Amino acid sequence: MRILVTGGAGFIGSEFVRRQLNSDPAVRITVLDKLTYSGVEANLAPVSGHPGYRFVRGDICDPDMVDHVMAGQDAVVHFAAESHVDRSIEGAGPFVRTNVLGTQVLLDAAHRHGVGRFVHVSTDEVYGSISEGSWTEEWPLAPNSPYSASKGGADLLALACHRTHGLDVVVTRCSNNYGPYQFPEKVIPLFITNLIDGSTVPLYGDGRNIRDWLHVSDHCRGIELVLRGGKPGEVYNIGGGTEVSNHKLTGLLLDAVGAGWDRVEYVADRKGHDLRYSLDDSKIREQLGYAPQVDFAEGLAATVAWYREHRSWWEPLKGTASRG
Repeated sequence: MRILVTGGAGFIGSEFVRRQLNSDPAVRITVLDKLTYSGVEANLAPVSGHPGYRFVRGDICDPDMVDHVMAGQDAVVHFAAESHVDRSIEGAGPFVRTNVLGTQVLLDAAHRHGVGRFVHVSTDEVYGSISEGSWTEEWPLAPNSPYSASKGGADLLALACHRTHGLDVVVTRCSNNYGPYQFPEKVIPLFITNLIDGSTVPLYGDGRNIRDWLHVSDHCRGIELVLRGGKPGEVYNIGGGTEVSNHKLTGLLLDAVGAGWDRVEYVADRKGHDLRYSLDDSKIREQLGYAPQVDFAEGLAATVAWYREHRSWWEPLKGTASRG
């Protein structure tokens, strides 16, 4: 299979690429990545010599570039996105451009070239916030940040392309990811690296906000199942099954590095901060046999260890990271 992976130098995209190339000798992957601040080509160093790997630096909003790399592909797995909520609040323009326009450029090219499957990777944040229960795939979209609104718009464009043109589109919506190679503006790597360096960590509001945590390897396992077995035109939630408040998560990370609560700086809450996310992922479990395999406590400990051992990877990136 020949797969175009957009945003393949990012956190989740690079995990997917490494997994595919290490598990399937017949796969051929073209990574298209603009290498903006959070796209790090070093994330792909472990597979850079693989005969099935090709890297193209380019912008998904560039129709000519996209048309060139789309030719001959069997499938697209679309990770490329502006994804940091705080940055979207500061300025929504780049999020609309990349997440909405870029997705449309890719869909148009995929339709034109007769690509067999288009997996659009989205987020649970498109559903908004939920005080109790869990979102199913049929839940109405109610995004609360410019980031999540742009992703919701991209979801609808992808599904509309299936209904209008018959393109084989599937959409995945995941809960919060964590694991190695995550850019250090996100909360877990930000807190880990700050604490390793002896700095404080910023906790929004009272820390009551709850997230469902999903190890990046489990997320990519779910995407693989959808790529190969998902039904055209369908949406699949991919969850981790571990809901943790930000306050509890902070305590776990403090314990992991041997730090105390005096290292926590309480800061004003984020504008429009969603209180709770919770996905019902029974659809992908029942239809495709998905189940997360990484225990949260073990995965978090392994993630802390990875950042301890890979200072040379994250230290140069800290200057470009905003607050998590």
